[in-house]
Amino acid sequence: MTTTSAVQAPPENAPGAGLTGLRLGALFGPVIFGVTAAGVALPDVAMAMEVRPAVAGWVLTAHALALGVGTAFFGRLSDKWGVRNTLLAGSVFLAVGAVLCLIAPNFGTLIAGRFVQAAGSGAITSSALTLASAAPAAQRAKILGIFGASMALFSSTATLMGGMVTDWMHWRLTLVLPALSLLVVPFCLKLAAARPGFGKPVDLVGGILLGSGATSLLLLIQASSLDLDTALVIALAALLVLSAAALVVHIGKRPDGFIPRELATDRTFLTAAVIGLGGYAGLFAAMYAVPQILTVKYDWGVFTIGAWLLPGAVVGAVFARVASKLTTSKGGSFLLAGAAVTSAAFLGIVGLVEGGIVVMLIGTSMGMATFAATQVHTTAVLSSRLEPAQRGGAMGVLNLLFFVGGGIGSATTGTLSEHMEITSALGVVALLPLLAGLVALVLPPARVQQEA
Repeated sequence: MTTTSAVQAPPENAPGAGLTGLRLGALFGPVIFGVTAAGVALPDVAMAMEVRPAVAGWVLTAHALALGVGTAFFGRLSDKWGVRNTLLAGSVFLAVGAVLCLIAPNFGTLIAGRFVQAAGSGAITSSALTLASAAPAAQRAKILGIFGASMALFSSTATLMGGMVTDWMHWRLTLVLPALSLLVVPFCLKLAAARPGFGKPVDLVGGILLGSGATSLLLLIQASSLDLDTALVIALAALLVLSAAALVVHIGKRPDGFIPRELATDRTFLTAAVIGLGGYAGLFAAMYAVPQILTVKYDWGVFTIGAWLLPGAVVGAVFARVASKLTTSKGGSFLLAGAAVTSAAFLGIVGLVEGGIVVMLIGTSMGMATFAATQVHTTAVLSSRLEPAQRGGAMGVLNLLFFVGGGIGSATTGTLSEHMEITSALGVVALLPLLAGLVALVLPPARVQQEA
């Protein structure tokens, strides 16, 4: 991947780097509530909707899938339309999905609402990441630092917020907390207008192939939990194989498509993708399993769970802030590796010997730290190696892979929990953040140069 050496001046009357980072962090932050806050509410969702806990896990799985696909798709659209139009379109999806979640009479409608809402959150995510990565090189480090700190603030309060809203109000309100991003959209429109589209066509075929492959994979993982019949399982397996094969061929024929050939073969991008996939899998698995374990085994209430996860979420906030200061050195990769391996180790202990409450909380807390550090560090690394016209699409595809990893984590844990103890299932999935931590050791630092 290449970058230009010209210095891009900030637009006239643009907010300073600190205010820009704060606005983008506040725009992205509520998206996090769709994962960690919603995870705390899962026991109440399962009870109210009268579904098995493994099936209730689709509240997280559907969110992860739609958020990933939405981030990638809207990231490509922003290259064509511009960020402002993408932000407005995503706001409509986010609002409609939130309304569906609030009025859903059954579990199927609830999942549909979560899917639409998460697709809108994907546009919000894509817009925030594109604007952060496209900032002038002289301001980018500060913007990413403030962005990371703001994002970490939301992460640190998400579990407590989920517990408070679920316990004191209603679990439906917990599931629509990502809609808080809509309050920040008006303050980001002028900033977004300064990032017009490049008129690049959107490769719908590539996007459909990638989305169908991810969807069929997650459905296959939970085939037994969803009681899918044999014919449908075979059809999904065939769809997965055909989608993957067709996508490989398509990338070869269209090097500038949804997944550019240069990106698909770039070692730094692939390394970052594996890190995020494994790290997000660990966090989603923990957010699926730990609230259930604490509820069933220890008779904890939702508010108590959220409160006890809060200190660990603060650790995630600290890791995000530190990671933003280490992007141009190997220290950032070492920090990320340490967080992921620590999370994997403690979640693995839960699976092997159960280990008690403290072990679970530490494993989940370090999963949050991995999530925050991954987002900050990989954004800085890749934005320093991409042309401005490539950043929106590339960050979108990268985050799609991250959130598909999250979906794999929650789906796998849910499926395995129907055949073994849920603690053992969590221990098996801990292998994925372990892989992420080991791979993080070879991720190069961000380039230090005057980039556009």
